[in-house]
Amino acid sequence: MGTFRAVVVEKGEGGQRVALQDFDESGLMDGDVTVRVTHSTLNYKDGLALTGKSPVVRRFPMIPGIDFAGTVESSSNREFKPGDAVILNGWGTGETHLGAYAEKSRVKGDWLIPLPDGMTAAQAMAIGTAGYTAMLALLALERHGLTPAQGPAVVTGAAGGVGSVAIALLAKAGWHVIASTGREEEADYLKGLGATEIIARQELSGQAKPLAKERWAAGIDSVGSATLANLLSMVKVRGAIAACGLAGGMDLPTSVAPFILRGAALLGIDSVMAPRALRQEAWGRLARDLDTGKLAAMTHTITLDEVIPAGAEILAGKVRGRTVVEIG
Repeated sequence: MGTFRAVVVEKGEGGQRVALQDFDESGLMDGDVTVRVTHSTLNYKDGLALTGKSPVVRRFPMIPGIDFAGTVESSSNREFKPGDAVILNGWGTGETHLGAYAEKSRVKGDWLIPLPDGMTAAQAMAIGTAGYTAMLALLALERHGLTPAQGPAVVTGAAGGVGSVAIALLAKAGWHVIASTGREEEADYLKGLGATEIIARQELSGQAKPLAKERWAAGIDSVGSATLANLLSMVKVRGAIAACGLAGGMDLPTSVAPFILRGAALLGIDSVMAPRALRQEAWGRLARDLDTGKLAAMTHTITLDEVIPAGAEILAGKVRGRTVVEIG
């Protein structure tokens, strides 16, 4: 057994400590596939884990990081063999199972899916959980029967990871996209991804009315709290909002009015424990529908050495789009 580089979170009397250090391979957790990790990414949840601002980490020591792409090094799982290129999203990695900010990971093969044909590991992590979640939200809206002919789609947290990919995907699918952001300086960036209109975050952050003027048929929300309540109050008849985040809080100060007077729907998006078939469907659509040029425009790359300070930056709203972490 050897060692490999990893970001490690430990807990002591003074609270949580995080450092990049050598990690003994004998400390890897149970699993039937060992992966040489080449790329990871930075999500809002990773920022919470790295900074300790929320109790995301529930086992110590912990290697944070909820996403990785890499190559199978060894496997006793019949679906994977050494040399296979794979992706992992969620399943408690970085929370209860040693995660992705490391040169090596051992996980259950059931958690892995093959890297889609034509997609690189770096592109997969440019998408990451944020982009995969955005696709799950779009799939949920489509399964609800919504189409671009029924009206606009709104995206909150538009300059963030989920929001950036959601705009690109909705625009590709033919939607008129309204992007909500607190960063006015990102207007050109958002329009470049496919947004038709930009609205200020403040329009959706006040106390929501039970019902307001109908503005959109669909929405993808990564903020929660008062923002989600306002989206619901403004949804068109038989419209739906897909909720996938809580950057603004876990509460939902709304009423039953949108649901019983407009037939609105609130669609919950769970990316962590989504079944494998749904994951493969989402990644297949991403490989087919996400413009790689737009993906590149929303992505920047950092090294493993830069992950720890980047965690604080994403919580402070200083990170635009997607961040790829080169592990090797």
